[in-house]
This record gives sequence, C-alpha cells and structure tokens, in this order.
Amino acid sequence: MKILKKVSLPMQVTIALVLGVIVGLLLYGHTELVNYIKPFGDIFLNLIKMIVIPVVFCSLALSISNIGESKKVGRYGAKTIIYFEIITTVAIALGIIFANIFKPGVGLDKDKLPKGDISTYETNAKHAEQASSYGHHFIDTIVNIVPKNLFEALTSGELLPIIFFAVFFGLALSAIGNKAEPVKSFLNGTLEAVFWMINKILKLAPIGVFAFICTTIMTFGASALLPLLKLLLVVVGSMIFFVVVVLGFVAWLCGVNIFSIMKILKNELLLAFSTSSSESVLPILMQKMERFGSPKEITSFVIPIGYTFNLDGSALYQSIAAIFVAQMYGMHMGIGEQIMLILTLMVASKGMAGVPGVSIVVLITTFSAMHIPATGLALIIGIDRILDMVRTCVNVMGNSLSTIVIAKSEGVFDKQKMKDYLNSYS
Repeated sequence: MKILKKVSLPMQVTIALVLGVIVGLLLYGHTELVNYIKPFGDIFLNLIKMIVIPVVFCSLALSISNIGESKKVGRYGAKTIIYFEIITTVAIALGIIFANIFKPGVGLDKDKLPKGDISTYETNAKHAEQASSYGHHFIDTIVNIVPKNLFEALTSGELLPIIFFAVFFGLALSAIGNKAEPVKSFLNGTLEAVFWMINKILKLAPIGVFAFICTTIMTFGASALLPLLKLLLVVVGSMIFFVVVVLGFVAWLCGVNIFSIMKILKNELLLAFSTSSSESVLPILMQKMERFGSPKEITSFVIPIGYTFNLDGSALYQSIAAIFVAQMYGMHMGIGEQIMLILTLMVASKGMAGVPGVSIVVLITTFSAMHIPATGLALIIGIDRILDMVRTCVNVMGNSLSTIVIAKSEGVFDKQKMKDYLNSYS
C-alpha cells in the first residue's frame, strides 16, 4: 500500500492499462472469465455516472444564478449550438474525404470477414423509431429538451432536460434575489460534497481501467482486428489529423496550444480511452477547464450540452464507416449522394442522443435512408469497441476545446490563469 501511495494516479492508470492488455492476451478465448472481471469496471463506471447529474445540475444552476441575465444565457446557447454544428459538420466531411482517399473498403472480401451480431442495435433503432412521437428523431429531441417530469429525467439520466431545468431554475434564483441565498448555499455545499466523492471514486480508476481493457482484449483478440486493420488505421489516422490539425487550428485561433490541453487532460483521456465512456470524465473535465481559464458559467453550460451535440469523434467515425460499407459492397456514391450523407448524419447523430449503442444505431438509421446494406455493420462490429475507445478521446478533446472557444468569443478567457495552471503541471 505504501508503494501505491508513492505512485501517482496517472501512472497507476497507465500500469493498469498495460497489465490489462497483458492479462487479456493471456486469457484470450476464455470468455467465461469475462463475467468475473467486467463487474469491477462496471461498478467504477456506475460510481462515476452516479455523481454526473448532481454535478451538472448544481454547477449549472449556480453559474446561471450568478450570471443573472437571460439574454446572456441565450447568447451562450446560440454560440454553443452554432459552433457545435460547424465543427461536427467538418468532422463528418473530413471522414468522407479520408474514406475516399484511402478506400478502406475496396478489395475486401466480405464473405471472409468475421461477422458480429447487430440484432441488439437493430432492436434499439426500432425502439427509437417506435418511440418517436413526431415521426422524426431530431424534432423529438428538440421537444424532449423540455421535461414533462423532472424526476423522470433525473431517473433516466437524460442530460438535456436536466440542463434546461437547471438553466431555468438558475434564472429564477437570480430573479428572486436575496431569498435565493439559502438555496444557493445548499447547492454550493452539495457540489463540494460531490467533488469530495469524485476524488475518492477516482482512486478506483486503475481497477476500472484494468477490468475494461482486460475484458476488451479477451473478447475481440487479434482475429477481429487483423482483417479490418486498414479501416482501423484510416479511422485512427483521421482522428489524429482532426485533433492535431482541425482542433489545433481552432485552438490556435483562440491563442491556445492544443497540446497544452492534452497535457492537462492526459489522465482523463487515458480514462476515457479505457472505459469508452465520456461520462467517466465529465465532472473532472468541467473542473479542469475552469482551472485552465474558462469561467465556471461557461464550462458548466457548454460541456454537458456537448455530450449530446458535439460528438466529433463519433461523427467522424460514422462517416468513414458509411463509405467503408458502401465500398465493400461495390456501391458508387456520387458527390450528391455524399452531400446527402453529410446532411443525414448531421441530423441523425443529434436525434439519437441517449439511445444505447448510439454510433451503431445512427449508422443503421443512416444506412436505411441511404440504401446501404445495414448487414455490412456486422462485419465491423468486432473492432467497434477499439474504435469506440479512440472516438471517445476525440469527443473529450472536442468538448474541452469548445469551452475555450465560447469563453474567447465572450472575451472572458483568462490566459494568465491558463499559464499558471500549465506551470503547475510542469
């Protein structure tokens, strides 16, 4: 125990990651052991998810109550949504360009590829279709932003309705003045208590990381990876390009180095990669970006919304996967069809928030609209977990940078605070 205390948490997580890979390779094929290892990862992830809603609600309500202007909140919202729409569209277009250049699906014999089971995802897509009240998922998403029952939204963990109520509640606290002080004190105390819980939960991160990585390697092995290595390389390469070049350019425009953001988030990126869950780092991400120079009212507003509307990595992957399957089946997609694919993915990805296995479900819906055989997804399901790990990291980077973009546009990004925080990491 004394030795563990001397090893920093990021190093513990790295060691757990390496050990997870080694043990996973040694136990490959023994899938019956997955049920004994995976629960440790699920417990860790559940602990994190348990405190996501209190953090989002308390921090957002407090931040909005301190802003006190509905016009200012509306301006934040408009800028955030516009930026998210632009950057995710760029991600989708970039994925299509990379898929056209490197053609990962050309020359593959689909009959020789291992097939996965997509029946669960098809069921989720069907349920989402049946649950649509207006015949269009995007319209449903907009309507459902306003919760008909707050407690139902809290129970289901839907972020958008909770964000809406928190913003409205924060404006109400601001409007009633001094009468709101006891409520604000309660929210402040709750937030402090929850962050204490987060610090304790994060100490279990190495166990969670080991469990997730180990079971992933045990399950898919090299048999699923090697036949689709070209697709894997194209996806990973395009995501590295997107983060370094596209997000790097956006960061440069804001006077920030993208590698500085990676530096302060290295532990969170490792955790997000291992767990394939952006939620696992949401609370600490809000805290770190505030320390990096983005005001609390912006980080607590922008990051939770980004978890629904700004999934850059997922958007990039979906566009490559769509072209990949079309190429594999020998389908030629002209410029017009590819533009339609961009528009379809833009809408489908926003309208499927909260659906289990959202990336594959979005693709099933998109394939149906574009007349691409959905059965092609069964051929890439074997490496989807690995791709999910990578795209989760890109989603985290995109949402982190978005707080700086909005803060910079409002003229409230604190560069000195950023420099001091970076120096503390040296």
